[in-house]
Amino acid sequence: MDTKFLVESFVTLVVITDPIGNVPTFLVVTQGKGTKARQRLALEAVLVATAVLAVFAGFGREILSYLGISLPALQVSGGLLLLIVALQLLTGKQAELTAQSKVNVALVPLATPLIAGPGAIATVLVFAGEVHSVGNALGLGVVIVVVMVVLLVVLRFSVHLSRLLREGGIELLSRVFGLLLAAIAVQLAASGVLAFAHGH
Repeated sequence: MDTKFLVESFVTLVVITDPIGNVPTFLVVTQGKGTKARQRLALEAVLVATAVLAVFAGFGREILSYLGISLPALQVSGGLLLLIVALQLLTGKQAELTAQSKVNVALVPLATPLIAGPGAIATVLVFAGEVHSVGNALGLGVVIVVVMVVLLVVLRFSVHLSRLLREGGIELLSRVFGLLLAAIAVQLAASGVLAFAHGH
């Protein structure tokens, strides 16, 4: 098992999934939920995100190749999805997600595209392409699980922040991070467009 490979994949995936950066968005989209409900949503989101990343780690390139989808195309689509979420945060319509019983925010937007988004998927695909032994394959699986556990711990403890921020603070965060998320979404989509253009 290549220690350097494990460290690089762990650090990169932690940076891409950004556990701390996802806290404000998590608090906003789960606004109005109780502590236990929020912790349950955090667990569901992390489990789904883990499953998504695991599938792409094992079969990602085959799936994209079969469907004729390139990584830049995945970036553009992910950027558009993030932009929709950002617009909901900016306009105060994130409550629509939690108000509708049929919508599980743990799946969208938490699990994907926020946690297991285009960046995380692309990262997993890149490192999966560098796997040439059973040890590294198992190591990459362990890395994904460990990073998701870190994310779960951060999200579950972030629930206590809502008591300090209250509704006014969370409302302010929704506007500020909605703007930042919109910028990230545009950058992601733009990078995908440029890469797609250069690749073709």
